[in-house]
Parts: sequence; C-alpha cells; structure tokens
Amino acid sequence: MKKTTFSIALLLGFSNGYAIDMPAVHPNIVEENGNLVFVDGSEKYTLKSVNTKYTLKQWVGNPTGTDSGIKFNFGTLNGKLYYGFIKPGDGRYPQPVFSQGSSTIKKGQASLDILGRLSGKYDMIGWKETGRGTLGYRVVNQGGTILYDGKLAFTGKSPFQVNAASIVEGPFVNFAEDGNFHNTVRVSFETLKETTATVVARNPNEGTQVHTFKDDTNTTHHEITLTGLMPDTVYSYTVETGRDNHVYTESYSFKTAPIPGSRKPFVFAYASDSRDAQGGGERNIEGTNAYIMKKIVAIARFKEAAFMQFTGDMINGYLNSVDATKVEYRNWKRAIEPFAHYMPVVAGMGNHEVVTHTFQKTSRSNIKRLRQFTRAPGTFTIDRFPYETESAEAVFASQFVNPTNGPDSEDGAEYDPNPNQQDFPSYKENVFYYIYDNIAMIVLNSDYWYAPGIRSYPETGGNLHGYLMDKQLEWLETTVAVLDADNNIDFVFVTHHTPAFPNGGHLGDDMWYNGNNAPRAVVKHAAYGDNLIQRGIIEQRDKYLKILMISQKVIGFLTGDEHNFNWFQINKEVNIYPKSWDKEDIRQSPDFRPLYQVNNGAAGAPYYAQQKTPWSEHVQSFSTQNAVVLFHIHGKSLRMEVLNPDTLDTIWP
Repeated sequence: MKKTTFSIALLLGFSNGYAIDMPAVHPNIVEENGNLVFVDGSEKYTLKSVNTKYTLKQWVGNPTGTDSGIKFNFGTLNGKLYYGFIKPGDGRYPQPVFSQGSSTIKKGQASLDILGRLSGKYDMIGWKETGRGTLGYRVVNQGGTILYDGKLAFTGKSPFQVNAASIVEGPFVNFAEDGNFHNTVRVSFETLKETTATVVARNPNEGTQVHTFKDDTNTTHHEITLTGLMPDTVYSYTVETGRDNHVYTESYSFKTAPIPGSRKPFVFAYASDSRDAQGGGERNIEGTNAYIMKKIVAIARFKEAAFMQFTGDMINGYLNSVDATKVEYRNWKRAIEPFAHYMPVVAGMGNHEVVTHTFQKTSRSNIKRLRQFTRAPGTFTIDRFPYETESAEAVFASQFVNPTNGPDSEDGAEYDPNPNQQDFPSYKENVFYYIYDNIAMIVLNSDYWYAPGIRSYPETGGNLHGYLMDKQLEWLETTVAVLDADNNIDFVFVTHHTPAFPNGGHLGDDMWYNGNNAPRAVVKHAAYGDNLIQRGIIEQRDKYLKILMISQKVIGFLTGDEHNFNWFQINKEVNIYPKSWDKEDIRQSPDFRPLYQVNNGAAGAPYYAQQKTPWSEHVQSFSTQNAVVLFHIHGKSLRMEVLNPDTLDTIWP
C-alpha cells in the first residue's frame, strides 16, 4: 500500500502547511480540495477548524520592562491582573503573595506596578537593594474566572527589565529514563527565552564537593540528567539559567531512592481526576481544579511521600487545539509545582487528555434538517494526527518527563493495516514502568488512540475508552515477567485510568459497557473493510487480568475515571460477568488468584454516586469525598491510608 500524502495546512492548525502521511487505519478519511473529509456512504463529514481559545504565548504576555514595572500584552482579553512577590527561602514551598491592588487588563494591555505598589513596606524581597526579584501573576477574565497563573523574574530598580532567563515552569524532579531514582534524577523546567542552564547538586556528607550538570544547547525546554548520585541521600540542588546580568537561580532539594531491595519504610501517594469543578475560584483555573490538587500534593509532602502517581484526567481537555491543551497542562503543573520541586509527581493519561480531529456532517439534506429542528450538526472526533507531533500521546509526552522504557506503538500488531508506515501513535512516555526500592509501578494507557465517537461512528476507526490494545498487553506480559524474576521487587502495582470494574459513573464504558462484550477498538483495512479487532471489551479485560494473575507480585491496579474512592478484592466469589456469559470464565482457571482494585478518581472532578453492578456487594469504603490514597510500604508489608485533603478527615481505615 502506498503512502497517501497531501497538504492540509491551515484548516488543521499547522503553520505554513506541509504534507503528512495519512494513517492507513482511517481508510474513509480522504482529501478533497485540500481539506480532510470523512466519507460514510453518501454522507460526508468535513474537518472542523481548530478552536484555540487561549495559548501559552498569550498568557506569558510578551512581557517588557518599563520605568515603573512590567507591561504585558494578553491579546484581546479584558479582565484583571493580580500580582505579588515570590520570596525564596520563606518556607519550603514558595508561592506568590498577592498584593492588595490589581491592574485592569483592557484589550489585552496591562501593567504591573512594582515601583508604586510593591515598594517600602511591601518590598518583602528587598528588590530595592538587590535590583532583582520574582513575581507571580494571575490572569482573570471579566466574569471572574481564573485563566492562568504565571511567574516571572525581573532586574533593575527603574527602569525595570524582564529577565529572559526566567523559569516560567518548574523545576520538577523526575524518574530517570530507565525508571530508576536511586542514582539518577532528571530535573526539568521551562524558561521564558532560549538559554542554557546548569543544575548544581550538593550532598552535605561530601563537604564542599558539588555535582554540576549542564544543557548542551540553548532551549526553552530543559531536561537535565543528574548521574552518579548516592542512593537514599538528600541533595540540595540549584538551577541556574542565563548568563551575565540575566542569571536566574532557584534552589530546592530531593531525596534519592534507596538501592532497590533495601526494603526501607516509605510512603507513596495516588490519585486521579483533577479536572475543573463547580464552585468557582481555584476549583476552575482553565481546565483544572487547582484548589484540591494543591491540597492533595501538600498532604503527600506532609506525609513525606517519596513520590506521587497521578493517572489521568488532570485537565478538561477534549480539545482540537494543541496550544489550548498546553495551557490546561500548564495550569495543572502550576498547582503541583511548589511540591514537585522536591518529589516526583508521575502523570499518566486519561480520556480527558485527548486532542482531536473533529468532523462535522455537512450534507445539504442534513443542513435542511438542522434548520428545521435547530439542532447542532452531527460530529465525531478521533485522535489527532500526524501522530508524531499532534496526537494526544505526543502532546502529553511533550508536557511530562516520564521513563522511556515502554513499548513503541501498536504498529506491527496483526491488525496493523500497513507495516510500511506509522499508523498508530507512540507509547513513548505514556506507557512505562519505574522502580522505587522494593516496589514497581507499571503505568498503562487505557485511553490510547482514543476516538470518543467510535461507538456512534465505527467506520472512522479508532480505539475505545478502556480498551487495552494487544501490543501494550504484550509489553505488559513481558514486563511483569521481568519484575517477577527480580528478587529486589516485592510488590508490583499496575495503574491505568479506567477501572476494570466500574462502580459509579462509568458503567456504560470503562472495561464493562453495561456487560456488553461487543464494543471494541476498530481497525479498518482499505482492502477488506471489516474490523480487524477480534476480542470484545470484556474478553480483552480478561486477557489483561490473566497477565496479572500469573504474577505472584502484582497486588492489583490503581484506577480513576469515576469520581469517587472505593476498593475491593476480585476473588472467586465475586461475579464479574453479565448474565448468560458464554465465554471463558477466568475464575475457573488454576492460575486465578485474588487482585485488588483501588479506585481514586476523587482529586477534584465533579462526583459520581455508586451504582448497582454484579460486584456491588463486595465494594468497600465507597466515598464521594475528595481523597488521596497513601500506601505505606514497610519491607514486605503494606498498609493503605486514605485522607480527605480538604478536611484532613480519614476515609480509610
């Protein structure tokens, strides 16, 4: 099969326009007059233009220095700008302390008055003496909705200058590419302008010795790997950007993991689903519930968690704009940032991280009907391509720093329609595993290649919400076997966004679909037409569970998607099938052993109440309170603690 290439340029939102390889998994999407069109019999659906509501470039505001402070240009926005200093060393978790005043944003223009409003008794950072400082600012629209929290460094005493080397995101500490944290750490951050950066790490036990690591080139996105570190050791570290009069520094600390198999006591945290909620204020900062998210990570740090796993639905998402998606990711990362200076917060994907192509029915008969009934046109969405740069998976990988030890993609599976080109998104940094002392965490993507409209429009091709595809499961089986054979590992956790056994809010999808096995991913082949995927959703769920049951170390799986907390044990007494199930019952297998499902989708998204399922009587501790799960690991024993981060009330035990 030959590659199909064409220029789709501006309608897709690509700058300058260029040819792309059309994925063979979408044989019914064709080019007409330079646009993408989905053809379904006599009906046609055209690609909707990209809707970029806001961009990071807009909210950074093209800042420039003035005689009295900083001037911003936020595009066409009308609203308010709140601001205040961030004082290094005043507490471990530096955040802006907003001043009493604010500035009006009129047609995008706003000024931040340092000289007039942040002098004298309000000069908490001593900029009058040093001629430098860091500001936090908040962009709010006319309706009072918070759109963005930013930070910026400045120099001068009047006139003022913007420090081009400002760190505008981070720094964050991250697991190494191979998934370890005992002798290698990655530090990541974003700067206002392209610059070089250095990270200097110090171990107090080594006296004056320092470990210095540098960028290779000028860039705005920095990932610096610190190697040769001692395990189970607290390091202070300083990030330095820029040069000459534009040097900028921030200093924090991290503690490396013990050598794998040390079996020293530690705690890790788990949660998911922090997309925005009702109630206004910080419960909705353009895509995320920053109010609850901050409290969750604060509790994790207070409990001295070694790391936190957060699996999906960080943001509202469901956007067809890469730029707008990055704004929501930035707001989520800003919420965790003060605490993630010190410990890894590892992110996984959920359905709300989807970035789409959206198609809309435009046939003449349909338009006539729409006018008659004033209904919106029929639309459907698929994962955005080119997959290398525009897919949900690629955008996620560009925003987070995760291990790269996962599988490649679904290319090469028996249902791959064209082995000569890339027809599926990459799994890079959205499927992986990492190790901390005697536990391993396997992060899966149960919303890979997700096409939200696939059940209504199966001819488009795409994956189902909750369907773990074969190459991912093949990698999982190999990885579980490797970890099972590792004598340093006692416990293996698996995490994915969608529950295998939903209990409230998602009975109609996840890995259950109201007990209907028919839904499955759809991979079309132009020559054959039929769906090449053989197993339905419940069969595929069972294939996944069988891989976990063979292991003697897998405890169970950590899930979300449903906005509540609950847990239960899947054993032979639990009914996990619909009525009249006529396929294999894995409970009868000699390899069957109990597994636990711990669901915590209670990180701030609107709640879901419990619903009736075949396994309802076995469900424990169901709660719609906001929750953070803390696993206390002590050698070969573990204990689960669940707290409400808003009230500090104990949910479990």
